[in-house]
Amino acid sequence: MKAHPIFARFYDRLARAMWPKEVEHRTELMAGLRGRVLEVGAGTGLNFQLYPDGVEVVAVEPEPNMARRALARAAEAPVRVRLLRAAAEALPFRDGSFDAAVLSLVFCSVVDAPASASELRRVLRAGGEVRIYEHVRSENPRHAWWQDRMTPIWRRINAGCRPNRDTAARLRAAGFDVEVRRIPIGPPSPARPHILGVARPRERG
Repeated sequence: MKAHPIFARFYDRLARAMWPKEVEHRTELMAGLRGRVLEVGAGTGLNFQLYPDGVEVVAVEPEPNMARRALARAAEAPVRVRLLRAAAEALPFRDGSFDAAVLSLVFCSVVDAPASASELRRVLRAGGEVRIYEHVRSENPRHAWWQDRMTPIWRRINAGCRPNRDTAARLRAAGFDVEVRRIPIGPPSPARPHILGVARPRERG
């Protein structure tokens, strides 16, 4: 993956600007997690402090500058966190390795969304679930039009982020049942609205 040192440097500052609401939503995202949990695209490790007691977290982050910051936070986390450099499209784990997975403001920037969704389903055990907190394509046609027009430049300045990606649809296409609610959070931006909820693999027919 191409390195994004400037984006990595300012990511925490941007997240902290909305941190009170971010904590609320991220805490809800983590609530009730158990067992072995995969966090895909851990960024700078902002979620590590919010995991409930008793879980074992395996986090992957391909961007080297983000990963360095996440490694420092992993050492201070209240739960066990193991951090690996890996991409969502090629997870280095056996089938059925995890009880749950966490997507937190990451799926907008994966290079190959269908492959990433398929990998998520592969590494989840039977009965596992994916927790989702993502910004997505708007249901408002005018806003969605704006997102489409902004995406080329937005990707260049935000480490590959595609604000017009419909993450829930991508997961459904990969065989997940998705239950989310839409959250209007923060000032107007291409990276609005957000969804918060869960996806569970459908039984294979």
